[in-house]
Amino acid sequence: MPLVNIQIMEGRSQEKIDALMQNVTETVSESLDAPKKNVRVIVNEVPKTHWSIGGTSAKDLGR
Repeated sequence: MPLVNIQIMEGRSQEKIDALMQNVTETVSESLDAPKKNVRVIVNEVPKTHWSIGGTSAKDLGR
Protein backbone atom coordinates (compact mmCIF):
# COMPACT_ATOMS: atom_id res chain seq x y z
CA MET A 1 0.00 0.00 0.00
CA PRO A 2 1.77 3.18 -1.18
CA LEU A 3 1.73 6.06 1.29
CA VAL A 4 2.61 9.59 0.19
CA ASN A 5 3.12 12.26 2.86
CA ILE A 6 3.09 15.86 1.61
CA GLN A 7 3.88 18.95 3.65
CA ILE A 8 2.69 22.28 2.30
CA MET A 9 2.53 25.78 3.68
CA GLU A 10 -0.90 26.74 4.98
CA GLY A 11 -3.15 28.98 2.92
CA ARG A 12 -4.41 26.89 0.02
CA SER A 13 -8.10 26.25 -0.54
CA GLN A 14 -9.65 22.89 0.19
CA GLU A 15 -10.37 22.55 -3.53
CA LYS A 16 -6.63 22.88 -4.30
CA ILE A 17 -5.75 20.29 -1.65
CA ASP A 18 -8.42 17.91 -2.95
CA ALA A 19 -7.05 18.28 -6.49
CA LEU A 20 -3.51 17.66 -5.23
CA MET A 21 -4.56 14.45 -3.46
CA GLN A 22 -6.42 13.25 -6.55
CA ASN A 23 -3.51 14.01 -8.89
CA VAL A 24 -0.98 12.32 -6.60
CA THR A 25 -3.23 9.27 -6.29
CA GLU A 26 -3.53 9.04 -10.08
CA THR A 27 0.23 9.38 -10.58
CA VAL A 28 1.19 6.84 -7.93
CA SER A 29 -1.45 4.40 -9.11
CA GLU A 30 -0.23 4.59 -12.71
CA SER A 31 3.48 4.59 -11.82
CA LEU A 32 3.29 1.57 -9.53
CA ASP A 33 0.38 -0.29 -11.13
CA ALA A 34 -1.35 -0.05 -7.76
CA PRO A 35 -5.12 0.14 -7.42
CA LYS A 36 -6.23 3.66 -6.50
CA LYS A 37 -8.05 2.28 -3.47
CA ASN A 38 -4.68 1.19 -2.07
CA VAL A 39 -2.98 4.58 -2.42
CA ARG A 40 -2.89 6.74 0.71
CA VAL A 41 -2.11 10.46 0.61
CA ILE A 42 -1.58 12.58 3.72
CA VAL A 43 -1.36 16.36 3.40
CA ASN A 44 0.02 18.27 6.37
CA GLU A 45 -0.43 22.03 6.35
CA VAL A 46 2.37 23.81 8.16
CA PRO A 47 1.69 27.27 9.67
CA LYS A 48 3.69 30.04 7.99
CA THR A 49 5.22 30.81 11.38
CA HIS A 50 6.71 27.28 11.39
CA TRP A 51 8.09 27.40 7.83
CA SER A 52 11.47 29.03 7.34
CA ILE A 53 13.02 30.23 4.10
CA GLY A 54 16.62 31.30 4.47
CA GLY A 55 16.23 31.47 8.23
CA THR A 56 13.20 33.79 8.18
CA SER A 57 9.63 32.62 8.73
CA ALA A 58 7.37 32.65 5.69
CA LYS A 59 4.99 34.87 7.64
CA ASP A 60 7.68 37.50 8.03
CA LEU A 61 8.53 37.20 4.34
CA GLY A 62 4.90 37.81 3.41
CA ARG A 63 4.47 34.46 1.66
